[in-house]
Amino acid sequence: MPIVRVDLDQRAYDVIVEAGCLTSAGKLIKRAGLDHKRVAVISDSTVANFHGDVLLKSLEADGHACTLHKVPPGEASKSLTQAEGLCRELTQEGHDRKSMIVALGGGVVGDLAGFVAAIFYRGIPFVQIPTTIVSQVDSSVGGKTGVNISEGKNLVGAFHQPKLVLVDPDTLKTLGDREYREGFAEAIKHAAIRDGAMLADLAALDPSCREVPADLIARNIAIKARVVEQDEQETSGMRAILNFGHTIGHGIEASVPYGKLLHGEAIALGMRAALHLSVTRNALSPSDAKQVLGVLSHFGLPLVLPEHIETDLVLAKLARDKKFEQGAIRFVLLDALGKAAVHDNISHNELRNAIEELRNA
Repeated sequence: MPIVRVDLDQRAYDVIVEAGCLTSAGKLIKRAGLDHKRVAVISDSTVANFHGDVLLKSLEADGHACTLHKVPPGEASKSLTQAEGLCRELTQEGHDRKSMIVALGGGVVGDLAGFVAAIFYRGIPFVQIPTTIVSQVDSSVGGKTGVNISEGKNLVGAFHQPKLVLVDPDTLKTLGDREYREGFAEAIKHAAIRDGAMLADLAALDPSCREVPADLIARNIAIKARVVEQDEQETSGMRAILNFGHTIGHGIEASVPYGKLLHGEAIALGMRAALHLSVTRNALSPSDAKQVLGVLSHFGLPLVLPEHIETDLVLAKLARDKKFEQGAIRFVLLDALGKAAVHDNISHNELRNAIEELRNA
Protein backbone atom coordinates (compact mmCIF):
# COMPACT_ATOMS: atom_id res chain seq x y z
CA MET A 1 0.00 0.00 0.00
CA PRO A 2 1.27 3.53 -0.73
CA ILE A 3 2.05 5.37 2.52
CA VAL A 4 2.86 9.08 2.55
CA ARG A 5 4.51 10.46 5.67
CA VAL A 6 3.62 14.02 6.64
CA ASP A 7 6.74 14.96 8.60
CA LEU A 8 5.81 17.63 11.15
CA ASP A 9 8.04 16.63 14.07
CA GLN A 10 5.78 15.71 17.01
CA ARG A 11 2.68 16.23 14.85
CA ALA A 12 3.84 13.84 12.11
CA TYR A 13 1.43 11.25 10.76
CA ASP A 14 0.95 8.73 7.96
CA VAL A 15 -1.50 8.80 5.08
CA ILE A 16 -2.31 5.22 4.07
CA VAL A 17 -3.81 4.69 0.60
CA GLU A 18 -5.25 1.23 0.03
CA ALA A 19 -8.37 -0.09 -1.63
CA GLY A 20 -10.59 -1.74 0.97
CA CYS A 21 -8.77 -0.27 3.98
CA LEU A 22 -12.08 0.94 5.44
CA THR A 23 -12.79 -2.64 6.52
CA SER A 24 -9.53 -2.72 8.50
CA ALA A 25 -9.73 0.83 9.86
CA GLY A 26 -9.87 -0.33 13.48
CA LYS A 27 -6.72 -2.37 13.11
CA LEU A 28 -4.84 0.40 11.26
CA ILE A 29 -5.86 3.00 13.84
CA LYS A 30 -4.71 0.75 16.66
CA ARG A 31 -1.46 0.00 14.85
CA ALA A 32 -0.83 3.77 14.71
CA GLY A 33 -0.87 3.84 18.52
CA LEU A 34 -4.35 5.34 18.81
CA ASP A 35 -5.84 3.06 21.45
CA HIS A 36 -8.66 5.36 22.55
CA LYS A 37 -11.53 3.39 24.04
CA ARG A 38 -14.17 6.00 23.18
CA VAL A 39 -14.55 7.06 19.55
CA ALA A 40 -17.01 9.55 18.05
CA VAL A 41 -17.55 8.99 14.34
CA ILE A 42 -18.74 12.15 12.58
CA SER A 43 -20.22 11.78 9.11
CA ASP A 44 -23.01 13.11 6.95
CA SER A 45 -26.23 11.19 6.53
CA THR A 46 -25.48 10.12 2.95
CA VAL A 47 -21.95 8.82 3.59
CA ALA A 48 -23.01 7.19 6.87
CA ASN A 49 -25.67 5.20 5.04
CA PHE A 50 -23.06 3.87 2.60
CA HIS A 51 -20.05 3.32 4.86
CA GLY A 52 -21.01 3.90 8.49
CA ASP A 53 -21.78 0.30 9.40
CA VAL A 54 -18.53 -0.99 7.88
CA LEU A 55 -16.46 1.52 9.83
CA LEU A 56 -18.29 1.00 13.13
CA LYS A 57 -17.93 -2.77 12.82
CA SER A 58 -14.19 -2.44 12.18
CA LEU A 59 -13.67 -0.04 15.10
CA GLU A 60 -15.73 -2.10 17.54
CA ALA A 61 -13.91 -5.29 16.53
CA ASP A 62 -10.70 -3.70 17.81
CA GLY A 63 -12.16 -2.67 21.13
CA HIS A 64 -13.39 0.87 20.47
CA ALA A 65 -16.72 1.95 21.94
CA CYS A 66 -18.30 4.12 19.23
CA THR A 67 -21.01 6.70 18.81
CA LEU A 68 -22.16 7.90 15.38
CA HIS A 69 -23.02 11.56 14.77
CA LYS A 70 -24.60 12.64 11.46
CA VAL A 71 -24.96 16.07 9.89
CA PRO A 72 -26.86 16.95 6.72
CA PRO A 73 -24.78 16.61 3.54
CA GLY A 74 -23.57 19.79 1.86
CA GLU A 75 -21.58 22.95 2.47
CA ALA A 76 -24.26 24.45 4.72
CA SER A 77 -23.20 22.00 7.45
CA LYS A 78 -19.84 23.78 7.78
CA SER A 79 -21.27 26.18 10.35
CA LEU A 80 -20.77 27.25 13.93
CA THR A 81 -24.28 26.00 14.65
CA GLN A 82 -23.39 22.47 13.54
CA ALA A 83 -20.08 22.61 15.43
CA GLU A 84 -21.86 23.58 18.63
CA GLY A 85 -24.49 20.89 18.10
CA LEU A 86 -21.81 18.23 17.68
CA CYS A 87 -19.94 19.38 20.79
CA ARG A 88 -23.17 19.11 22.76
CA GLU A 89 -23.89 15.65 21.34
CA LEU A 90 -20.42 14.43 22.24
CA THR A 91 -20.83 15.73 25.79
CA GLN A 92 -24.24 14.10 26.14
CA GLU A 93 -22.75 10.78 24.96
CA GLY A 94 -20.07 10.96 27.65
CA HIS A 95 -17.09 11.85 25.49
CA ASP A 96 -14.25 13.74 27.12
CA ARG A 97 -10.60 14.69 26.58
CA LYS A 98 -9.63 10.99 26.34
CA SER A 99 -11.98 10.37 23.41
CA MET A 100 -11.06 10.46 19.72
CA ILE A 101 -12.98 11.68 16.68
CA VAL A 102 -13.02 9.89 13.32
CA ALA A 103 -14.16 11.99 10.35
CA LEU A 104 -15.88 9.85 7.70
CA GLY A 105 -16.82 11.84 4.61
CA GLY A 106 -15.78 14.49 2.16
CA GLY A 107 -14.20 17.89 2.67
CA VAL A 108 -17.17 19.36 4.53
CA VAL A 109 -17.19 16.56 7.10
CA GLY A 110 -13.41 16.60 7.43
CA ASP A 111 -13.26 20.35 8.00
CA LEU A 112 -16.19 20.33 10.43
CA ALA A 113 -15.12 17.24 12.40
CA GLY A 114 -11.53 18.47 12.54
CA PHE A 115 -12.72 21.81 13.90
CA VAL A 116 -14.80 20.06 16.55
CA ALA A 117 -11.74 17.97 17.47
CA ALA A 118 -9.69 21.17 17.76
CA ILE A 119 -12.11 22.87 20.18
CA PHE A 120 -13.76 20.02 22.12
CA TYR A 121 -12.09 19.91 25.56
CA ARG A 122 -9.56 22.32 23.99
CA GLY A 123 -8.42 19.67 21.55
CA ILE A 124 -8.68 15.90 21.17
CA PRO A 125 -7.11 13.56 18.56
CA PHE A 126 -8.84 12.81 15.29
CA VAL A 127 -8.48 10.57 12.26
CA GLN A 128 -9.47 11.46 8.72
CA ILE A 129 -11.19 8.89 6.48
CA PRO A 130 -11.94 10.88 3.31
CA THR A 131 -14.52 9.53 0.85
CA THR A 132 -14.38 12.00 -2.06
CA ILE A 133 -11.70 12.88 -4.59
CA VAL A 134 -11.24 16.40 -3.25
CA SER A 135 -10.81 15.18 0.32
CA GLN A 136 -8.61 12.22 -0.61
CA VAL A 137 -6.11 14.20 -2.68
CA ASP A 138 -6.22 17.45 -0.75
CA SER A 139 -8.35 18.57 2.19
CA SER A 140 -7.82 15.59 4.53
CA VAL A 141 -4.09 16.40 4.71
CA GLY A 142 -2.56 19.52 6.21
CA GLY A 143 -4.49 20.22 9.39
CA LYS A 144 -6.71 23.05 8.18
CA THR A 145 -10.07 22.79 9.92
CA GLY A 146 -12.89 25.26 10.04
CA VAL A 147 -16.37 26.44 9.25
CA ASN A 148 -17.96 29.13 7.11
CA ILE A 149 -19.77 32.29 8.13
CA SER A 150 -21.98 34.52 6.00
CA GLU A 151 -19.02 36.76 5.15
CA GLY A 152 -16.93 33.99 3.59
CA LYS A 153 -15.59 30.44 3.53
CA ASN A 154 -13.36 29.02 6.24
CA LEU A 155 -13.04 32.30 8.12
CA VAL A 156 -13.40 30.56 11.50
CA GLY A 157 -11.10 27.63 12.16
CA ALA A 158 -7.91 26.20 13.61
CA PHE A 159 -4.82 24.30 12.56
CA HIS A 160 -5.27 20.82 14.03
CA GLN A 161 -3.38 17.98 12.39
CA PRO A 162 -4.94 14.51 12.22
CA LYS A 163 -3.15 11.59 13.84
CA LEU A 164 -3.75 9.35 10.81
CA VAL A 165 -5.41 9.54 7.39
CA LEU A 166 -6.92 6.43 5.79
CA VAL A 167 -7.73 6.72 2.09
CA ASP A 168 -9.87 3.96 0.60
CA PRO A 169 -10.33 4.52 -3.16
CA ASP A 170 -13.24 2.03 -3.13
CA THR A 171 -15.40 4.62 -1.35
CA LEU A 172 -15.37 6.70 -4.54
CA LYS A 173 -17.68 4.16 -6.19
CA THR A 174 -20.66 5.48 -4.21
CA LEU A 175 -20.24 9.10 -5.37
CA GLY A 176 -22.65 10.78 -7.74
CA ASP A 177 -21.21 11.79 -11.10
CA ARG A 178 -21.06 15.52 -10.33
CA GLU A 179 -19.49 14.99 -6.89
CA TYR A 180 -16.93 12.62 -8.38
CA ARG A 181 -15.83 14.90 -11.21
CA GLU A 182 -15.60 18.11 -9.18
CA GLY A 183 -12.90 16.68 -6.95
CA PHE A 184 -10.45 16.43 -9.82
CA ALA A 185 -10.11 20.22 -9.80
CA GLU A 186 -7.78 19.86 -6.81
CA ALA A 187 -5.72 17.16 -8.53
CA ILE A 188 -5.41 19.35 -11.62
CA LYS A 189 -4.34 22.20 -9.35
CA HIS A 190 -1.56 20.05 -7.89
CA ALA A 191 -0.36 19.17 -11.38
CA ALA A 192 -0.41 22.82 -12.42
CA ILE A 193 1.59 24.09 -9.45
CA ARG A 194 4.07 21.25 -8.86
CA ASP A 195 3.88 18.33 -11.34
CA GLY A 196 3.02 19.29 -14.91
CA ALA A 197 3.57 15.72 -16.13
CA MET A 198 0.60 14.60 -14.02
CA LEU A 199 -1.76 16.42 -16.37
CA ALA A 200 -1.31 13.67 -18.94
CA ASP A 201 -2.03 10.97 -16.34
CA LEU A 202 -5.21 12.76 -15.29
CA ALA A 203 -6.29 13.22 -18.89
CA ALA A 204 -5.87 9.47 -19.41
CA LEU A 205 -8.49 8.67 -16.74
CA ASP A 206 -12.04 7.86 -17.81
CA PRO A 207 -14.33 10.34 -16.00
CA SER A 208 -17.21 7.85 -16.23
CA CYS A 209 -15.20 5.24 -14.31
CA ARG A 210 -14.62 5.14 -10.56
CA GLU A 211 -11.20 3.50 -10.77
CA VAL A 212 -8.50 5.90 -9.56
CA PRO A 213 -5.06 4.32 -9.03
CA ALA A 214 -3.86 4.44 -5.44
CA ASP A 215 -0.46 5.61 -6.67
CA LEU A 216 -2.02 8.62 -8.38
CA ILE A 217 -3.86 9.58 -5.21
CA ALA A 218 -0.65 9.15 -3.20
CA ARG A 219 1.23 11.30 -5.71
CA ASN A 220 -1.21 14.15 -5.07
CA ILE A 221 -0.99 13.68 -1.31
CA ALA A 222 2.81 13.82 -1.48
CA ILE A 223 2.65 17.20 -3.23
CA LYS A 224 0.37 18.56 -0.52
CA ALA A 225 2.48 17.00 2.25
CA ARG A 226 5.77 18.49 1.04
CA VAL A 227 4.26 21.99 0.90
CA VAL A 228 2.65 21.64 4.34
CA GLU A 229 5.95 20.46 5.83
CA GLN A 230 7.62 23.67 4.66
CA ASP A 231 4.87 26.00 5.86
CA GLU A 232 2.45 24.27 8.22
CA GLN A 233 0.61 27.39 9.41
CA GLU A 234 1.08 29.69 6.42
CA THR A 235 3.78 31.81 8.04
CA SER A 236 6.39 31.79 5.25
CA GLY A 237 4.04 32.13 2.28
CA MET A 238 5.00 28.78 0.71
CA ARG A 239 1.69 27.12 1.56
CA ALA A 240 -0.13 29.87 -0.31
CA ILE A 241 0.73 28.19 -3.64
CA LEU A 242 -1.93 25.60 -2.76
CA ASN A 243 -4.44 28.43 -3.25
CA PHE A 244 -4.00 28.46 -7.03
CA GLY A 245 -7.47 29.08 -8.42
CA HIS A 246 -8.96 29.51 -4.95
CA THR A 247 -8.91 33.30 -4.63
CA ILE A 248 -11.46 34.06 -7.35
CA GLY A 249 -12.88 30.54 -6.95
CA HIS A 250 -13.85 31.16 -3.34
CA GLY A 251 -15.30 34.54 -4.33
CA ILE A 252 -17.50 32.85 -6.93
CA GLU A 253 -18.49 30.05 -4.54
CA ALA A 254 -19.50 32.57 -1.88
CA SER A 255 -21.54 34.60 -4.37
CA VAL A 256 -24.25 31.96 -4.68
CA PRO A 257 -26.12 29.97 -2.02
CA TYR A 258 -23.91 27.19 -0.64
CA GLY A 259 -24.29 24.06 -2.73
CA LYS A 260 -25.32 25.75 -5.98
CA LEU A 261 -21.72 25.44 -7.13
CA LEU A 262 -19.65 22.60 -5.75
CA HIS A 263 -16.20 23.55 -4.44
CA GLY A 264 -14.31 21.99 -7.35
CA GLU A 265 -16.61 23.63 -9.88
CA ALA A 266 -15.91 27.07 -8.43
CA ILE A 267 -12.18 26.31 -8.24
CA ALA A 268 -12.16 25.30 -11.92
CA LEU A 269 -13.51 28.77 -12.77
CA GLY A 270 -10.95 30.31 -10.44
CA MET A 271 -8.14 28.41 -12.16
CA ARG A 272 -9.26 29.64 -15.56
CA ALA A 273 -9.12 33.20 -14.23
CA ALA A 274 -5.67 32.59 -12.71
CA LEU A 275 -4.43 31.08 -15.97
CA HIS A 276 -5.69 34.14 -17.84
CA LEU A 277 -3.73 36.41 -15.50
CA SER A 278 -0.66 34.19 -15.79
CA VAL A 279 -0.75 34.49 -19.59
CA THR A 280 -1.52 38.23 -19.73
CA ARG A 281 1.43 38.89 -17.43
CA ASN A 282 3.63 36.98 -19.87
CA ALA A 283 4.62 34.35 -17.32
CA LEU A 284 2.81 31.36 -18.81
CA SER A 285 2.58 30.31 -22.43
CA PRO A 286 -0.92 30.15 -23.95
CA SER A 287 -0.28 26.52 -24.95
CA ASP A 288 0.44 25.53 -21.33
CA ALA A 289 -2.71 27.31 -20.18
CA LYS A 290 -4.68 25.50 -22.87
CA GLN A 291 -3.37 22.15 -21.62
CA VAL A 292 -4.67 22.81 -18.10
CA LEU A 293 -8.02 24.00 -19.43
CA GLY A 294 -8.24 20.88 -21.58
CA VAL A 295 -7.96 18.60 -18.55
CA LEU A 296 -10.55 20.64 -16.65
CA SER A 297 -12.86 20.28 -19.64
CA HIS A 298 -12.10 16.54 -19.82
CA PHE A 299 -13.74 16.16 -16.40
CA GLY A 300 -16.71 18.29 -17.39
CA LEU A 301 -15.84 21.11 -15.01
CA PRO A 302 -17.38 24.53 -15.73
CA LEU A 303 -15.22 27.14 -17.43
CA VAL A 304 -17.82 29.84 -18.15
CA LEU A 305 -19.22 32.02 -15.37
CA PRO A 306 -23.04 32.11 -15.21
CA GLU A 307 -24.40 35.53 -16.15
CA HIS A 308 -26.38 35.93 -12.92
CA ILE A 309 -23.18 35.94 -10.83
CA GLU A 310 -22.25 39.62 -10.77
CA THR A 311 -18.62 40.66 -10.98
CA ASP A 312 -19.03 43.29 -8.26
CA LEU A 313 -20.42 40.66 -5.88
CA VAL A 314 -17.48 38.33 -6.53
CA LEU A 315 -15.07 41.20 -5.88
CA ALA A 316 -16.89 42.06 -2.66
CA LYS A 317 -16.57 38.48 -1.47
CA LEU A 318 -12.88 38.52 -2.43
CA ALA A 319 -12.29 41.52 -0.21
CA ARG A 320 -13.26 39.41 2.82
CA ASP A 321 -11.10 36.46 1.84
CA LYS A 322 -8.28 35.26 4.10
CA LYS A 323 -5.84 35.88 1.24
CA PHE A 324 -6.18 39.64 1.70
CA GLU A 325 -3.65 41.14 4.08
CA GLN A 326 -4.05 44.81 5.02
CA GLY A 327 -5.98 45.45 1.81
CA ALA A 328 -3.45 43.75 -0.50
CA ILE A 329 -4.20 40.42 -2.09
CA ARG A 330 -1.82 37.47 -2.35
CA PHE A 331 -2.55 35.84 -5.70
CA VAL A 332 -1.00 32.64 -7.07
CA LEU A 333 0.06 32.60 -10.71
CA LEU A 334 1.95 30.08 -12.84
CA ASP A 335 5.36 30.97 -14.23
CA ALA A 336 5.32 27.63 -16.04
CA LEU A 337 3.58 24.29 -15.72
CA GLY A 338 4.59 22.86 -12.35
CA LYS A 339 5.97 26.19 -11.13
CA ALA A 340 3.72 28.49 -9.13
CA ALA A 341 4.55 31.77 -7.38
CA VAL A 342 2.71 34.15 -5.08
CA HIS A 343 2.20 37.73 -6.26
CA ASP A 344 1.09 40.67 -4.15
CA ASN A 345 0.85 43.29 -6.88
CA ILE A 346 -2.33 42.18 -8.65
CA SER A 347 -4.60 45.19 -9.11
CA HIS A 348 -8.35 45.24 -8.60
CA ASN A 349 -8.69 46.12 -12.26
CA GLU A 350 -6.80 42.97 -13.23
CA LEU A 351 -9.05 40.92 -10.96
CA ARG A 352 -12.14 42.45 -12.55
CA ASN A 353 -10.86 41.75 -16.06
CA ALA A 354 -10.05 38.13 -15.13
CA ILE A 355 -13.58 37.59 -13.80
CA GLU A 356 -15.09 39.19 -16.90
CA GLU A 357 -12.94 36.91 -19.07
CA LEU A 358 -14.83 33.97 -17.53
CA ARG A 359 -17.97 35.11 -19.33
CA ASN A 360 -16.41 34.31 -22.70
CA ALA A 361 -16.71 30.80 -24.09
